Amino acid sequence: QVQLVESGGGMVQPGGSLRLSCAASGSIFSAYAMDWYRQAPGVRRALVATITRGGSTNYADSVKGRFTISRDNAKNTVYLQMNSLKPEDTAVYYCQYRSSQYPSNDDYWGQGTQVTVSS
Repeated sequence: QVQLVESGGGMVQPGGSLRLSCAASGSIFSAYAMDWYRQAPGVRRALVATITRGGSTNYADSVKGRFTISRDNAKNTVYLQMNSLKPEDTAVYYCQYRSSQYPSNDDYWGQGTQVTVSS
């Protein structure tokens, strides 16, 4: 059983930055990919960023150029650096350990960390 704990969320003004962390109980190297999702009230949970076992990354169009996903395998931690934050980035951000190419019930989720972008 993989356990994930997100941290680093909080309140920030538009244009500000936050760095989210996702600490895993086991080796994130075993995952097919690690993902960051976000979910705002009334909105379906959406994929924000992905980093594969091989190190390749992908981003949602809405965050390209502003967010960066990275990992430290030695620390079993995945990060999401968020810059130039906008009010529409406000959401609960979730870390996902993905076991295969496609999402499935074999994946693991953290409890989420709240990000609020407001003046």
